[in-house]
Amino acid sequence: MSKSSAARRLRQGLPSVPGTGRRAQFSDRTKRALVEVAERLFTEDGYAGTSLDAIVAGAEVTKGALYHHFDGKRALFEAVFERVEAQAVGRIKRAMQEQEDPWDQAVAGLRGFVDVVQQPAYRRVVVLEGPAVLGHERVREQVRTSFTVVHDLVANVLGDRRQPIDPMLLEGFSTIFFGALSSAGEFVADSHDPGAASRRVEVAIGYILGGLQLMRDAGVALPGEQELAAGAGPDGDAPDA
Repeated sequence: MSKSSAARRLRQGLPSVPGTGRRAQFSDRTKRALVEVAERLFTEDGYAGTSLDAIVAGAEVTKGALYHHFDGKRALFEAVFERVEAQAVGRIKRAMQEQEDPWDQAVAGLRGFVDVVQQPAYRRVVVLEGPAVLGHERVREQVRTSFTVVHDLVANVLGDRRQPIDPMLLEGFSTIFFGALSSAGEFVADSHDPGAASRRVEVAIGYILGGLQLMRDAGVALPGEQELAAGAGPDGDAPDA
């Protein structure tokens, strides 16, 4: 987006929303323009290389308008992070919704994620800059929606009508898989050839999914809650004393 596009959008009139005053509509457009310009600058120049002066100049608003919506640069970065993450989740969900079979959904979700991590805004804002600017705890809170998508994906893949999945085991599978995808994102982001790296990530995780599918097709059932409580392993036998 060019430097002036956000400002042009800001000046353009929007249809009136019932119950919403013009001042509120203008305020919303101002906030949106700031976030859009900030996203472009954070992506291009990074957090440290982006100044509030550059952001307000790009959005053609005053610093007072910026501080009306955000406490400072970190708060604005967090809004950009939320926007980029939400767009990524939406993209992955749409890719999965185009498939009906759980395995096809899993593959589509994987490909959607690999595609997302190649996007400059996601690589810079979420993968590279997010943990340093917001802290790992805050980033984990922010990506909870992404985790939910992975959780649902894993639940569909491991689902067995004969026996419900132990909730804690499902949470463990989801955490491991989400961690693998997150690490894969860093691998792609740090690569000198993101396209080649993402193809290898897709192959690697495809093998993992394929292994799970083979085990399920072979009738290897996950241990149930009672078996897990008794210390049973994947073969259903409790370990020797």
